[in-house]
Amino acid sequence: METGDPRNSVPPGRSGPFFGFVAAIGAVALLVSAGPLVALADRLTELPAAFWTMAVLAVACDARPFVPPGRRQTSAVFPSTCFTFAILLGWGFGPAVAVQAVAVAVSGWRLGYAPWRTGFNAAQYACALAAAYAVTRLGPGELFGGGRLHWTDVAAVGGATLAWFVVNYGLVSSAVRLRFGDRWWPSVRSGLAYELLSTGSLLLLAPVLVAAARASAALIPLVLVPLFAVYRMARLSEEREQLADVDPLTGLPNRKALLTEVAEQVHLHGERAARGAPDAHLALLLLDLDRFKHVNDALGHAVGDRLLVEVSARLMGAVDGGDMVARLGGDEFAIVVPRLTDIDQARERADRVVAALAEPVPLDGLPLDVGGAIGIALYPDHGEDFATLMRHADVAMYDAKHRNDTVAVYAPESDHNSAERLSLLADLRRVLESGPSAQGGETVGVRGGDGAALTPALPVRADRPARNQRPARGGRGRSGDGPNRWLRRRRDRAEERHDDDLIEQILTRADPIRRRAARAGAGPGAGPLMVGDAEFAPETADADVTQDAEAAVSTGAPGVIGPTADGSTAAEADDQAGHPGEITMYYQPQIAIATGEVVGVEALLRWRHPRRGMVDPGELIQVAEQSAVMRLLTRRVVDDVVEQLAKWSAAGLTLRAALNVSVRDLHTGEIADQIADRLTRYGVPPERLQVEITEGALMADPRRVLASITQLHRIGVGIALDDFGTGYSSLQHLRRLPLSEVKVDRSFVLGMAEDPDDAAIVRSMIELAGALGLRVVAEGVEDERTWRLLHAAGCDVAQGWFHARPMPAEDLVAWLSRYRPVRPAEAVGRGGPAPEGESKASS
Repeated sequence: METGDPRNSVPPGRSGPFFGFVAAIGAVALLVSAGPLVALADRLTELPAAFWTMAVLAVACDARPFVPPGRRQTSAVFPSTCFTFAILLGWGFGPAVAVQAVAVAVSGWRLGYAPWRTGFNAAQYACALAAAYAVTRLGPGELFGGGRLHWTDVAAVGGATLAWFVVNYGLVSSAVRLRFGDRWWPSVRSGLAYELLSTGSLLLLAPVLVAAARASAALIPLVLVPLFAVYRMARLSEEREQLADVDPLTGLPNRKALLTEVAEQVHLHGERAARGAPDAHLALLLLDLDRFKHVNDALGHAVGDRLLVEVSARLMGAVDGGDMVARLGGDEFAIVVPRLTDIDQARERADRVVAALAEPVPLDGLPLDVGGAIGIALYPDHGEDFATLMRHADVAMYDAKHRNDTVAVYAPESDHNSAERLSLLADLRRVLESGPSAQGGETVGVRGGDGAALTPALPVRADRPARNQRPARGGRGRSGDGPNRWLRRRRDRAEERHDDDLIEQILTRADPIRRRAARAGAGPGAGPLMVGDAEFAPETADADVTQDAEAAVSTGAPGVIGPTADGSTAAEADDQAGHPGEITMYYQPQIAIATGEVVGVEALLRWRHPRRGMVDPGELIQVAEQSAVMRLLTRRVVDDVVEQLAKWSAAGLTLRAALNVSVRDLHTGEIADQIADRLTRYGVPPERLQVEITEGALMADPRRVLASITQLHRIGVGIALDDFGTGYSSLQHLRRLPLSEVKVDRSFVLGMAEDPDDAAIVRSMIELAGALGLRVVAEGVEDERTWRLLHAAGCDVAQGWFHARPMPAEDLVAWLSRYRPVRPAEAVGRGGPAPEGESKASS
């Protein structure tokens, strides 16, 4: 922290007007006080002991001005105001100005003020005293005449007090305005109440001093007793606040002290930036220790506390004297580094901290390795207040942990909780809740994956049975059935009614479209928030999204650039009552390589947003997977896919559909009951549905995941291992899990025609899965050569653009009617399968 007053300098470009104002005030002060000061020389011997007592006390008290707790040094209270105003009331303007000038000189020296500032303070006090003296001269005559205080005296004292305050505060505010421009008013307005309380109290105490002086000069020092009592009470309060700002274990400042320090430093660095100073950057470093929980669990909390104390000492040794180290709680620390010129200096400080923690900490003869991740946020580049800097430093810190790095600087692309993402999440919840609706008290059928309405004979929501309706035999009931049905239903209602009202209010106020929708009675948050999670669309970051969006543009699909279904443009659609868009399921065919037959489809989630067009599936899942919207998303996808299977069965199409589920779906175990209930309600055989899980999901909690998978297997639902070979591959998974197929990740398939290594990896996977009796599906098949290589390697099923892109359900039916199976051997010289939309005659 700084020791000098940062206001001793003037920002560039403002020196002329400001110092002109200072000179003008000085000239006015000399003009009004020159005569009284000259006359004072002849009166010095006539002044009573009471005057000299007040003069000495005024100078002595200003030698140590009082700075209230929690305020800056420039908000110091000067007790001389009380004594000089009392001298003005008792002995006139000349003595008051002389004593005030001496007191200002002493306080300016003690506080390290620049000479021009000390001179301006003396001049402003002289002008204020002159105004107050002029008001007293308008009164009936000598104050306290006859030793008594009349009502006219009270009015004169009140007017003089008001004049002193108005002139003094007005001059200070004008000086601040000339120095800092547009930044002056907030500080002046926020300081007005404080000045009224502190300075006003001192001014109103002056008549009491004058009355005491009229009785005896010995009574004057007694005023120091209440002043000292107030001073000591404030000091004790400050000490208590300081104790409240200290972490009791390490002795470092805590989060509250950190907030105060950052707020103060932000203000000071803002002033530096206004002056054009190069060192106007402030860094907030957030440190989180690695493996600290392991120390607590293995060695006990006492050893953990000793480790934190040692880490605190090392941090203090790694920073400079002007830096602040604070403990936020647990194993989190923060470091405030002021007066930086660029981010490289902040990185250098972070590297010093990392080096200080690199050496093991010996405790009870056991060397403990201590490391951590540090996130850096820089003022003003990454935020201009404590909350923003703290959040961005936290984002950077977790980014460092995610990348297995030690230091990371905040980057917007690493922030997955931006306002844009919150808005997207709110829209996602709205579109999910607005799917099934009720109008006029009548139930409207569920919209399926192809957008068609469900027949009235089928239930409205597969997860919500009608009253007095029991689950059909042979299927599993909902988790709410059974002896604890009432408690479970109450729990489910509590989960469904949880919503993010605060986020919705913020987004509604920030977005004019949402405001219009709210005024129209159809704003966000119209329905309850349902808790849960799921993960869909395994091909999250491929070209499908771009191509789908381009296709939507060319065909005039709603929600993107170009005309919508009703002839309006996307900009016009934007003005509709905050419509969140439409979520539909796309289906990509899976082709048996040996026969060319369509053996199944994979269900992929697609969302057409009214403003953003086709939302990238990867971004959609990333936004939703850690939020309370995921459970609702799971239910929606399962409902749509199973319903679509029922429709295809009614139309004579026998297809297997695969859908993806998330880690948390498998953790809760509800997914098995939910799928069983939907299959029973829609009359779909279990073998027609396949659930795809990723290898990462298996690593999250193998025990619970295995239990859910086993339950799905008992139902008869197929289990596929998705993204096989992308980082967590283990023969143990293939041996222990009840799998029916593995899906070779597209990252290997796409390159196997050009890269011999990728081709070798794919062949090895196919051979391994074939030895275990598992079906193999290759994703990302986009050309004929890859198709033939997979056939030669013995792959069972191909999925990719070579055969067909993902498409809505109604387009899939049309595509199936045109498609003719082609075997690899038959395609020699015929160019392979036809592009999407065309067909070939089978031989």
